[in-house]
Amino acid sequence: MRAVLLAPFTARTWREMGYALASLLFAAPAVLVPAALLVAAPAALTVVGLPLLVGVLLLARHLPGWFGFVARPLLGWDLSAPPPLSGRTAVARAREVLTDGRAWRAAVYAFAKAPLAAVTAYITLLGTVFGVLLLTSPLWWEAGIRDLGLPGVDSRPETGYAAAVGAVALLLCPWLLRGLVAVDRNLALLLLGPGPAERRIGELVTSRAALTADAATTLRRLERDLHDGTQARLVALGMTLSRIEKRLGPSDVDELVGEARAMVAEGLDELREIVRGIHPPALDAGLPTALGTLAARSGLPVSVLVDLDRPPAPAAATTLYFSAAELLSNAARHSGATAVRLSLTGADGWLRLAVSDDGRGGAAPSLSGTGLRGLVARAQALDGRVEVASPDGGPTTVTMSLPAA
Repeated sequence: MRAVLLAPFTARTWREMGYALASLLFAAPAVLVPAALLVAAPAALTVVGLPLLVGVLLLARHLPGWFGFVARPLLGWDLSAPPPLSGRTAVARAREVLTDGRAWRAAVYAFAKAPLAAVTAYITLLGTVFGVLLLTSPLWWEAGIRDLGLPGVDSRPETGYAAAVGAVALLLCPWLLRGLVAVDRNLALLLLGPGPAERRIGELVTSRAALTADAATTLRRLERDLHDGTQARLVALGMTLSRIEKRLGPSDVDELVGEARAMVAEGLDELREIVRGIHPPALDAGLPTALGTLAARSGLPVSVLVDLDRPPAPAAATTLYFSAAELLSNAARHSGATAVRLSLTGADGWLRLAVSDDGRGGAAPSLSGTGLRGLVARAQALDGRVEVASPDGGPTTVTMSLPAA
């Protein structure tokens, strides 16, 4: 009973009333999308109709964000837009749009949203305005204002009945509004949200990202422990053996100490290579600096171009670093090139690492021993791809593309 009496005064009711009125303003222009779809779909078999249908569906893909502009701040609904198109060509993107179920469902939602928003806004205004007028009709009557357009209020006693009806209307209106908003919410989740398969894929992508991040953190901790612990002890042991060697005169023990010190030095070199393979220290200064370090160490002249608007995620940065190292090594060992060009750019939601050389060409991921198959596996682990252009006689260009998000 308490909830019924307090419903008109709760913040939820006021937010839903604001949503009911604002969503009508957004639903009115959005209904043009399904209207245009009804025109474009039958004409899709013509030269003009198919591009028109693709254009309408592209607009439909933005409807979740359009309606979410109101629903998110007022009601907290997460009406996220579909992921960006992944096609590299216009034909591939058009095919992706035509088979995008969320775009078609968004158009259906816009078609159903218009009458639902109109009914919700009408009931909100009617219930609120007439409820307040009926409730306050005795005050208007006493003030001498008796022509309020309220039916059946022609005498002082009737104002008492009207006030009771207004109070009931104001108490029931929030619950009716709540039911209509619930219907709208279910429609939005059903038609604007991802389907079961998309949600499952999203869950798998999220869990894989968490596992990748956890693995990267574990490797960095292992690198730090080896660097600060094992490597430091080996260095101290080498220094101790060096002091022992200086204090001992020429003897068999001196020879053994020298061999032990040499073994410690070899162990340190191997340990540094292991640490560098786990997490390159150059990455701590950022990926552009790390790529510059790789270029400086290469056996070929390497020009580097980095154009990023933001630093990549740690997992992507590590993958790009090791991929660049592998490609520079391949160019130096197998291509016969005299110069290499390395570029890393970020645009359209993708990170693209391209390594080009002027060598003999003929590289392909299917060839064993090139390391390109390993690059393909690295890219696929992060939903990326590798493209190889290497005709016989060169030049060779290998491009790795990873999602920026």
